[in-house]
Amino acid sequence: MFPVNRRNLGVFALGAASVLVLAGCGSSAASKSATSSDGKGAGSLVMAAVPAENSTDLQASYGAVIKLLEKETGKKIVFQKATNYAAVIEGQRSGKIQIAAYGPFSYVQAKSSGVQATPVAAGVETKGAAPGYRSYGIVRTGSPIKDLKGFKGKKVCFVDPNSTSGYLYPHAGLMDAGVDVDKGITSVMAGGHDASVLAVKSGQCDAGFAYDTMVDKQLIEKGQLKKGEITTVWKSEIIPGSPVAISDDLDTALKQKIADAFQSKANTDYLKAHGFCSGSGKCEVDDAGDWGFAKVDDADYDGVRKVCAVTKDKQCVKS
Repeated sequence: MFPVNRRNLGVFALGAASVLVLAGCGSSAASKSATSSDGKGAGSLVMAAVPAENSTDLQASYGAVIKLLEKETGKKIVFQKATNYAAVIEGQRSGKIQIAAYGPFSYVQAKSSGVQATPVAAGVETKGAAPGYRSYGIVRTGSPIKDLKGFKGKKVCFVDPNSTSGYLYPHAGLMDAGVDVDKGITSVMAGGHDASVLAVKSGQCDAGFAYDTMVDKQLIEKGQLKKGEITTVWKSEIIPGSPVAISDDLDTALKQKIADAFQSKANTDYLKAHGFCSGSGKCEVDDAGDWGFAKVDDADYDGVRKVCAVTKDKQCVKS
């Protein structure tokens, strides 16, 4: 019923993800032939990401960035579309993925579960913006629900148990409003931010959660939602941006080249000016409609860790 989604789609059961589930072109990320034999980046590198919504060609969205990385590193970049963040976490932990695009929550999960990787950049919607976004609590316009307290006793759409803006921050918001997530509502895991919004629009859910631009921009631009059909009744605090993390066991010089590429060149201005974009005029850095990337570090995700400490959500302690 519901499509897969990226900005924070996560693990249905992280412990069950021992088999890496990846779909994409080229070699499987589960194959050693796709990566360096020594873990230092001597061979090709695998980059993995999860779709932001029901994406049909995720690799095309990252195409210009892949070309940039290949030029800057001199390595073949094998791109893999992951079905969920469990696959990305397990793949990077086992050394089969070297460049991973996470959601904020899944990055924190990855680190807490033993993944040795460093975040270097996160997507930004506009030039000069700080990486970050908000979770929205939404209802269909005209609903009697006016705030999170009104979610009590209702059928509520979340994105996924490991979604930052589609579950973790909403969990904290509902707790603050006195609503028991486990017993006070009927939870539905929509599987995607787009699916959550559209389920609220159609009446499948009385209320729901999704990240800000999915509500304010992306679905409207695609003609799947009209302005005024959805009302936002709650906004979270700023959530740190979705990070790209590089495996720590790569050669130091190679890691620096990848970090520099994301931080200073992986943006639509540079990519267009240097011929990395297709002739169609469309230039993408990811499938979330971002302008480019900005530098981040591990400390930027301490806010997610604090929300985990407040909610004590079971997903925060999976290993």
